[in-house]
Amino acid sequence: MRADVVVIGAGIIGAACARALAREGRRVVVVDRGAPAGATTARGEGNLLVSDKAPGPELDLALEAAATWPGLAAELAAELGDAFPSIEYERKGGIVVALTEAGAAPLRAFARSQAAVGVEAADLSAAEALALEPHLNPDLTAAVHYPQDAQVQPVVAAEALLASARRAGARVVQGDAVLGALRDDAGRISGVRTAAGRITADHVVVAAGPWSGSVAASLGADIPVRPRRGTVLVTARMRQRVFHKVYDGDYFGATQSADAALQTSSVVESTPGGTVLIGSSRQQIGFDDRLDVAVLAEVARKALRLFPFLETTPVIRSYGGFRPYMPDHLPVIGEDHRHPGLWYATGHEGAGIGLAGVTGALLCAQLAGTAPALDPAPFRLSRPSLAPHLEAP
Repeated sequence: MRADVVVIGAGIIGAACARALAREGRRVVVVDRGAPAGATTARGEGNLLVSDKAPGPELDLALEAAATWPGLAAELAAELGDAFPSIEYERKGGIVVALTEAGAAPLRAFARSQAAVGVEAADLSAAEALALEPHLNPDLTAAVHYPQDAQVQPVVAAEALLASARRAGARVVQGDAVLGALRDDAGRISGVRTAAGRITADHVVVAAGPWSGSVAASLGADIPVRPRRGTVLVTARMRQRVFHKVYDGDYFGATQSADAALQTSSVVESTPGGTVLIGSSRQQIGFDDRLDVAVLAEVARKALRLFPFLETTPVIRSYGGFRPYMPDHLPVIGEDHRHPGLWYATGHEGAGIGLAGVTGALLCAQLAGTAPALDPAPFRLSRPSLAPHLEAP
């Protein structure tokens, strides 16, 4: 099989890359060892957040994503029509809450630092917060409203991006594992070997989420992506009592922690189906997917601090997944400086759903040699912060 670009991974990041590349006229083949959107994407909450990111390159990426998601959602709806399920894009906004006096000032200071670089963030009094979220714990000490925060249904969004990519000529091959790289006489990556055969290509993009490290290794390269496990609780359906994405001020610290031990914080939101999603946890325990009741209990306990009414709400299920963690907390979007022809779009950890569209656009621009919307330098594998984690070229 021949392609211009092989994308390894059919989650939402791979789907967004495939769509961007195919719409630029490139012959794209997407390869996944499982089903499209069947791994990390299927175990996310669909977050499209700016509120949880400090000023810097990731927030720049998130602001660009927030600006482009409404247009992307509208494009997909117009292209795929009413027969395709809605991706459930909703700019519901986020509310971040402090529940202690010690946490109030840092929360407000963090919001001011974000507002200085373009984030919409408004301090709320307790009365204002309770007007927006009547069932919130009235003992809150500070709250900030982030109207740019939004939500999608992640699996449907990934499937929609893949459907659009197919309409532009991309081919999706599922249930086929990549086994190794093809290289030309000069040593440049020139395709992949899979269980089903060979695919020659000018470029290979690794978009395999937390498995990107093992995929890169099979291609003779290395990238310091590690799995970070997260767990979410799902309640029974109820009348809507949570109207925004609501989380406590500990959430940012948990996302940025390098600690391998359990990190938990409260994140609570409703879904269009009437359930409430309760998160979140972070652990570096490899690919151990065993249920840990102690983790579930801690996530539930912290959620009650935000919304005490949840104490009498049944939890009908839980699910966990692995997020692609990078040691400097930034995704890798660009070419491997040591292996020409090999590209990456990975390492977004829990932000991959929200950053998918802008990641596809940024990778496509670099591959085409056109001017990207953002400076790609902070996301390249060659950035100084990753040098200690890479093998020598």
